[in-house]
Amino acid sequence: MQPTHRSHTAVAGLQWLVRALFFGALLALAGCGGGGGGFAGVGGNLAVPPKIIIDSDYNTMSDDGQLGVMAAQLQAKGQLQVLGITVVSGNQWLKQGVADALKSMERLGMGDKIGVYEGENYALSHDWATIQKELDAGAAKDGYYGAWSASKTAPTDAELVAPPDGFATRTKVQSQGAVDFIISTVKANPNEVTILAIGPLTNIAKAMRKSPEIVPLIKQIIYMGGAVHVPGNTTKTAEFNWWFDPEAAQYVVRQPVSQAVVPLDVTDTVLLTKPVYDRIANAAKPTIVTDLFKQIIGPGFNGIGFEGDPYYTLNVWDTLTIAVMVDPSFATQSSEEYLDVVNEPGAANNGQSIGYPAQPAGPRLQKMKIISKFDNARFFNFYVDLLTRPVPIP
Repeated sequence: MQPTHRSHTAVAGLQWLVRALFFGALLALAGCGGGGGGFAGVGGNLAVPPKIIIDSDYNTMSDDGQLGVMAAQLQAKGQLQVLGITVVSGNQWLKQGVADALKSMERLGMGDKIGVYEGENYALSHDWATIQKELDAGAAKDGYYGAWSASKTAPTDAELVAPPDGFATRTKVQSQGAVDFIISTVKANPNEVTILAIGPLTNIAKAMRKSPEIVPLIKQIIYMGGAVHVPGNTTKTAEFNWWFDPEAAQYVVRQPVSQAVVPLDVTDTVLLTKPVYDRIANAAKPTIVTDLFKQIIGPGFNGIGFEGDPYYTLNVWDTLTIAVMVDPSFATQSSEEYLDVVNEPGAANNGQSIGYPAQPAGPRLQKMKIISKFDNARFFNFYVDLLTRPVPIP
């Protein structure tokens, strides 16, 4: 997703782990089986850190890039294991996202520890001609179109834009493609892999279609996607990540996997404010991460931003997914609903997500957790702490 508090007292590590274990145990007691609507937190035996794949339309230091930093820092502390970052087109075209992800891991000193895998460049069936039909049909909104806003075709290698600190020079993309990586990794770690799905779902849908036997082997999927009971941010009804590839989104959310959704319903209520921004941008011990945060996030996307407006706020969409993954108690309100995504190319509501309190007639839907409120103050403690830790990561 494209970008929009922690007090100076960081949450103590021991306190954080005890809380995570406690809520993890509660969830285990409640049961988190496939298709059951629950989701697992860190919980369990931390001697074996939870394993995740980050499936992302990556960027340098917007929400995807911020989540990459957070995940790497958590891995360094033994609190999770990032098996890989699989990149997909969305915020920007695939190769630009890959370039940004490679540099992200390299600047963090994690290039040899967290692999980057190149995924799908185009949606399964949602091209610009179809999008134009939808806009003409009444979908139009002053929304965000991601890669399509930059160009109607993917850039060549020569057209890629270097991150502010240059392209990666030592870290190379993995030889295995993202789809095959998802398949082989889930098979090698049955019932252990959580997928943080923070971009369009093209890679995941293709992996499931190619090897449907992986579906029951996925531990859980946590999405940043959808606008279940609120308007969309790309069209009147659709949220960007699921709008970019509605066919993939519909296919994946219908699979019998334990799933939790962090939709616009909650992300629009968890906003980065100037005081929180200042604690990162003006950190007591600056790093390349805090410098890039100030350089990229400070001006905002309208040329004003935090550096020019004390009342400016910004969404931090994707970062909420890693918070609820490591500690489900960050989510203070949620519902259990049967979720579907509209896949009607050319229709004004293509990509819309719809939650039902009971199983509707038609295709069988999955009951999942839809998060609607967050513990904002504690989340921003967590967020600031991870974005201001030493870099390169010790």
